[in-house]
Amino acid sequence: MPSVFPIPLNAIRAIETVARRGALAPAAEELGVTPGAVSQHLRRAEERLGHELFERTPQGLRPTPALRQILPQLSAGFTQLADALATLRQGDEHVLTLTVGSVFASRWLVWRLGKFSALHPEIEVRLVVTGQMIELAHSDIDCAIRFGRGNWPGVGAERIGGARFSPVAAPPIAARLETPADLALVPIIRDTASMLSWTDWCAAAGIAPLDIAGPRYDDPALAFDAAISEQGVLLAVDMMSADAVSDGRLMRPFAISLESDLGYWFVTRAGRREPKKTRLFRDWLRAEVPDSAEGYVAQVKRRRLPAAGQ
Repeated sequence: MPSVFPIPLNAIRAIETVARRGALAPAAEELGVTPGAVSQHLRRAEERLGHELFERTPQGLRPTPALRQILPQLSAGFTQLADALATLRQGDEHVLTLTVGSVFASRWLVWRLGKFSALHPEIEVRLVVTGQMIELAHSDIDCAIRFGRGNWPGVGAERIGGARFSPVAAPPIAARLETPADLALVPIIRDTASMLSWTDWCAAAGIAPLDIAGPRYDDPALAFDAAISEQGVLLAVDMMSADAVSDGRLMRPFAISLESDLGYWFVTRAGRREPKKTRLFRDWLRAEVPDSAEGYVAQVKRRRLPAAGQ
């Protein structure tokens, strides 16, 4: 019996991924193969179909009008396949796979996951810690925590916190900072992955933009470690620096915390029924984020209380 597919399913997957990502390299990374293999899939598919599927432009591969017309159906079909296969995974309802960035994982989440496990011992949380934005509709990951503005296509996003940011430094560095203008006298840690703006903070503080010079890090978690180890001043989300500030490893030298439209978001696939394990984790985050913020404020107030007899 002849196949209902005029081209192999792997080739159809490659076509859909390239059309969505716009280039061979990111499509190959998502599919876990080489760009050459993806290119070969496209070439053979076009040969079998008898016409081109992509326009080759200086900006990348662009789907032809015919492919653009059916792309939503292709994407929806692979999403349904992924959902169907997910239901076959043994113990799937007891394993929550979450993708998250290194800072949120190392500075906030890992210290609090024990609370979730105590509440729901039947659920095993597996973390995929990466700076890459994994597409939930094309993976076996249940949910994500992302930093940004929450306007990602194809997902549902609920803001959980992290809107405010300010400079932080280890106590010996902070002691050298009496006014925001003194930032020009100390190293500034450059977090190349950060979306936070020194320019915006300086404007709020009433000083000229800084000539940023200091150690450079491509991993935000390492940038935090650099600040704690007295390498300079870091611009950080208050929610992420709160624990280190409360235990004295970092200080906020200025009472200027800027609010932005950025933040941490709990992200799930759009158009998919949310499983119970995901709902339970979302509910826990809703309660834990405010609780952790209140706990931080209480600790700071206790640290500022005068000693007896003063």
